[in-house]
Order: sequence, then structure tokens, then C-alpha cells
Amino acid sequence: MLFNSWQFAVFLPIVFALYWSLPHRFRWFLILIASYYFYMSWNVKYVVLILFTTIISYWAAILIERFRQYGKMIMITAVIMCLGVLFIFKYFNFISQSVSDFLNMFAVHLHPMTLKLMLPVGISFYTFQTLSYVIDVYRGTTKAERHLGIYAAFISFFPQLVAGPIERTNNLLPQIKAHHEFSYEQGTYGLKLIAWGLFKKLCVADVLAVYADKVFADVYQYKGFSLVLAVFFFSIQIYCDFSGYSDIARGSAKLFGIELMENFRSPYFSSSIREFWSRWHISLSTWFRDYVYIPLGGSRVGKFRHYMNLMITFIVSGLWHGANWTFVAWGAVHGLAQILEDVFGTGRKCSAWRVMAVFAFTCAAWVFFRAQNIGEAGYIFAHIFTGISEPVTYLKNGIHDMDIWGIASLMKKLARPLVLFIWDYVCLKHDVIASVTSCKNRILRYSLYFILLHALLLFRVSVNTEFIYFQF
Repeated sequence: MLFNSWQFAVFLPIVFALYWSLPHRFRWFLILIASYYFYMSWNVKYVVLILFTTIISYWAAILIERFRQYGKMIMITAVIMCLGVLFIFKYFNFISQSVSDFLNMFAVHLHPMTLKLMLPVGISFYTFQTLSYVIDVYRGTTKAERHLGIYAAFISFFPQLVAGPIERTNNLLPQIKAHHEFSYEQGTYGLKLIAWGLFKKLCVADVLAVYADKVFADVYQYKGFSLVLAVFFFSIQIYCDFSGYSDIARGSAKLFGIELMENFRSPYFSSSIREFWSRWHISLSTWFRDYVYIPLGGSRVGKFRHYMNLMITFIVSGLWHGANWTFVAWGAVHGLAQILEDVFGTGRKCSAWRVMAVFAFTCAAWVFFRAQNIGEAGYIFAHIFTGISEPVTYLKNGIHDMDIWGIASLMKKLARPLVLFIWDYVCLKHDVIASVTSCKNRILRYSLYFILLHALLLFRVSVNTEFIYFQF
């Protein structure tokens, strides 16, 4: 069930009405049933996997508290078992093919063993949530939850189940258990957040996806400015697609009195790569910081070890996104960029030029993320400036190759990212939704609501288009 589907538009109000109609002691059960129904709407079979990781992590945490002397062994066993499921479904074929390709380089021919398994939606997200829970119990920073049903509701909470944010135990679990009183302000804020998330998905991401997908479906047929546009459009697409999902998730959770962590904070206005990762997919970047980077030693070691820790963290982060060498390259590029920033410094003064330079770098790095293989990425970098010595022809040919007929049509496409950038710029200092809500001029306030609703109905491409991060 997609957030941008009519099914969800029916599902959410029903669950909302039932939730606030039920006594507090039954609400966790409704969340659990609704969440499992939500997940099974994709594939009933794979509910077994989330049940398995939930039960393993639930009992592991209890056993860790009961048998502290064996806590480390129990924790490691639980981590291996949960990661084992993720490895089989997401990485087994990749590792098998990579080993085969490596041996073929030395004339050792080995046919790769592959499994015909579909990647279960959300498996990377809920696996990491169970891992952080078990590790936190082992560290003593949280207590093991004895109520299996409430714990299962925490792991499967449907707004953030399939694409995050990856919640921490100490934030979400107490909220699942807490007694909530309905708040009109929180509920209406949630609805506005959902509407803005839908706008980003339907009116920006899906529109630009048409052009980006056209080029990336066969990059070898394009060169010059068309590649520039495809890379730029994808950079906006993936941001609006993923942050749009996060906004809808946070907005949906607010309807039940639950606050999920903010996952994006105007990342394309960052003045360094380090700052970018403090603003982009915050729940994942902080997860890797707390459970990979810091345990490796973080920055509390020598320079060489510190840089190795950065590279390992970002390479693993890249692999988390997908079983392909392109994701490894994408992670490595970001890790290398942070090392270079540390070596040469970034200065303290933030400027528009630095923000644009960081944005250009992140756009270039997205090439590895979107390309099917390293060869495609190499082709894009080699041909992206082909013909630039004749700027007018360079621009005209690129626009024509993208099937964008004329400068006016291009300006209409660029107007959508412009709205996004204006919103994000204002969000650097203000909560736009809260500011609009508190506006005393009702005519202005309801005019803005009408414009957003009108845009959703008139300028969307379609509904039922999958979110990009479902594949991770």
C-alpha cells in the first residue's frame, strides 16, 4: 500500500478514527494489526521475515538483561541472525556474482550461485531498527520491553515501516506505550505535512522522473546538456521522493499523537559535505555514526585510523543502499570528500559559492547512485560536457534530446524545483507550516491551502508510483 494511493487515503482515516475511539489499553493492538495489514498489502509471504527479526531481537534483549555475563555473545548472535536474513535477500547474489567475476580475472571459471528472491520492501529499515534496539539494551541505554505485542508494534509502526525514518527505541517505543490525548493542533499540522509531502512526490519528483528515467534507461544515446539535465532532475527527484515520504510518514504519525524524528533539513543548502550528511537522511547517518563509526574509534584515534573509519562507514552506508558496486563508489566518494575537507579545511564562513559547490558535488555523486553500473557512470562523466564549446548549440541540443520543446517548457519544469528551494531556504530559519498555521490573515492562509490542494490535483503526474527508497 503506497502513501500516494487511494487505498492509503481510505486506510489512514479508518485507522485514525478507530485509534481515537478505542480506550488507551487497546490502541497498541490496533497499531499492530494496522501495521501488519499495511505490510502484507505488498506481499503476505514476507511478513514471516519481520516476525522472525522481531521475535529474535525481542528475546535477545530479555536474555541480555537476564544473563549479563553472556550479554555480548547473545547480542552478537542476534545481530548475526538479523543481518543474515538481510544478507540472503539483499546481498547473496551480489557477493556470489562478484566472487565469480574476480576469479574469472585469473582464468578460474566459476558459475555464480544465485537465488531467485524478491527483495522484501522495508527490510533494510526494520532490520536496522531491531539491531539498534538489541545493541542499546546491551549497552544499558535502554531497557528490554517485556510486552511482545507493544514491541512488535514499535518495530512495525506503519508510517515509518518501509522507508523510515529509522527510529530509536528511546524515542518511539515510549510513545507507542504512552496515553495520548488528541491534539487538534498536532493533527492539523500532520495533515499539512502530509499534503506537502504529497506535493513533493507527485508534483515534483514524479514529474522530473519522466525525464531522468528516459536518459538513465539508455545513457549511451545521450551526451552534453541532456546528461546535465538528467543528473540535475534526478538529484531533485530523489530528494523530493524520499523527503516527501518522510514528511508523509511524520504527518501520519502526528495524527496518532506520535512524533517521529526529522529526516531532512534543507540538505541542498549545506556548505560542506559533512554538513550535508547532518541534514540528509538524518536517521540513517546518525545510525551509522552511533553503531559503526564511533565503535570503530571515530575521531578519537590517529589521523590515518580516523580516515579509515570514515571510509569504512561511508562504504558500508553505500552498500546499505544497494547490492551494486555503484553504491560502493557513491559511498566512497562521499567518504573521500569528507577526508579532503578535514585535510584542507572548509573555513568557517558560509557563502553562496560554497553552497553551490557542495550542491554540484552531491549532484555529481548521484551519478554513481543512479547509474546501472560503473561503466554508465564513467560514460556520463566523459560526455557530460561534449559540445560545450558552442554553448547555444549545447543547450538547444540537450533540451531537444530530452523532449523538452523550447526554453519556455524548460522554465516550467525548473519552476517546480524553484518552489522547493524557496521552501527549503525559508525552512533554514523558520518552520513554514507552523508560520502559515499561526498566520492571523485567514484569507491568505486559506488561499495557500487552496493553492497547494489545487497543485496536487492539477499538476501531479499520477498516483501509485513507487517511492525510490522502497528498493533499499
